[in-house]
Amino acid sequence: MKGPMKVIDLNADLGEADNADWAQAEYAMLAYVSSANIACGGHAGTPKSMRHMVRGANKYGVAIGAHPSYPDKVHFGRRSKELGKEISKDTLSASLMQQIATLAEIAAEEGSFVAYVKPHGALYNDAVNDRTKADIIASTIAQIDSKLSVMGPPAGALRAAAKDYGLSYIAEGFIDRRYMPNGQLQPRSEDGALISSRQARLVQAKKIASLGTVTASNGQDIPLKVKTLCLHGDSRGAVETARLVRREIQACGISIKAHTHAL
Repeated sequence: MKGPMKVIDLNADLGEADNADWAQAEYAMLAYVSSANIACGGHAGTPKSMRHMVRGANKYGVAIGAHPSYPDKVHFGRRSKELGKEISKDTLSASLMQQIATLAEIAAEEGSFVAYVKPHGALYNDAVNDRTKADIIASTIAQIDSKLSVMGPPAGALRAAAKDYGLSYIAEGFIDRRYMPNGQLQPRSEDGALISSRQARLVQAKKIASLGTVTASNGQDIPLKVKTLCLHGDSRGAVETARLVRREIQACGISIKAHTHAL
């Protein structure tokens, strides 16, 4: 007797476009992913772009997630901010709350809802090792709605904080990013951190989804147990990669579905 079919979620960071072609590509990705992390004003995104993506997610039956960041459009949320010097705890919490609430209000107006929250960029990376920032993220999410899930790295401070605040956690792996031997993402500033080859992206996606491992930057296979795979909407060839990844994963007998739909 066969066991239950393996399920994995495909997510993409969307609603970040600053030109028509990019916006069109983002919308096209909704046909292939099962969860959409929608930028909600911190690093990118406007009420108009949020509504556009929410409507698209509703059309394709895609789960909606908030994708908040440091309030920093100049650096696209990819520069860390030091607590107490560059941003206060209260300011960061208030900004996150406003970003998530804005998207939640728009989703509600469109007859839908925000199911989870995934931090963006530097805030995501900081929350791996910085428990104070992880607590700010988790406590803010819990204040908004304890039913919201948190999407983030498989291990680290954010996962621990989510557990302490009673929030469901969705461990995430990346299709187009290189991993270091310690299981953390290779910094974008280093050569090879971004996987640009479509074939290499497909190999990594299938390996994570079917085997629960990934080949690290030193060539060593390391464990990577995740519930969702991310493809960045701003990476070159993202739409075609999303289409092929969906096809290849399904060909391995793995079902693609948003975990938030089954919580």
